[in-house]
Amino acid sequence: MYSLRILSGTLLSTLVIYTIFRPINIILTERWRWNSVLSALFIMLSSLVIIVLPFLTLSMMVVSKITAFQQQPGNIAGIIQKFEAYVGDTFNMPHILEKIIPKINEYAASLFPAVLNGAANIFVGLLVMYFLLYFMFTRYTTFENELLKYAPFDKEDALKFGKELRNTTYSNVLGQGLIAVVQGSLVSIGFLIFDIPDAFFWGVISTFLSFLPIIGAPFVFIPAACIQLAYGHSTAGWGLLIWGLVLITNIDNVIRFALAKKIAHTHPIITVIGVIIGIPTFGILGLVFGPLLLSYFIITLRIYQNNNIPKQ
Repeated sequence: MYSLRILSGTLLSTLVIYTIFRPINIILTERWRWNSVLSALFIMLSSLVIIVLPFLTLSMMVVSKITAFQQQPGNIAGIIQKFEAYVGDTFNMPHILEKIIPKINEYAASLFPAVLNGAANIFVGLLVMYFLLYFMFTRYTTFENELLKYAPFDKEDALKFGKELRNTTYSNVLGQGLIAVVQGSLVSIGFLIFDIPDAFFWGVISTFLSFLPIIGAPFVFIPAACIQLAYGHSTAGWGLLIWGLVLITNIDNVIRFALAKKIAHTHPIITVIGVIIGIPTFGILGLVFGPLLLSYFIITLRIYQNNNIPKQ
């Protein structure tokens, strides 16, 4: 089962990258008359630079930061005590963190070994993914015709499924990815404006968390604002809180409205349930893959339902 989980993640990654870069491959080969091998290599290199390397770099940066936190337990303990004292006095909720902190420490302690143990699997997964992508891009016409041939639908439904799959992929990966990057950037800008340390790091954390709607970015800037207030930095605390609640949380709806005519809209419930299902299966990639798989499943059910409705 563990090997199947790795393989399914690799195949899904391959499908996502192929769907995103397919229009570029068609432009390069059909309009600009590039050689198919050159086009495939160019797209593979571009996807590596644009998607894979930044993701791996940021992931290792997060792990490095967690390791630094573990090596300085005194600083973390001081922040926790200040935060707990402020929350307890303000909201009359003393010792609120006593049960939460041990679980966070236990998870953080297990994260670093898990990442190291998974490094080899990630490397093998990338090799398999780019091996498949090379043949998919160089022979994309044959590949897509074979998909239509062996699809469990008739040709019309298979084409409809492919179109909805493409729109859903754009919505979950490009649309939600854009929202996450914008919200993460705004968190970093807010931290810089109010002179809060580690602005870039917490912006990266917010980018990952922003794939989870509603509770994503607020999970970073609200505790940060409370910590500033606990240390008596009222301007930074209230300023960051207002910045987050007014701008960061509302930019989500603005971007979705702007993209509504370009890509499909994924309902927040699908995103939340997909993340809950995806993270235990795919790890941090489950933030993207979970909602994507759930959306694909719903599309499949919809097509089967349409086929079973008696035609009048």
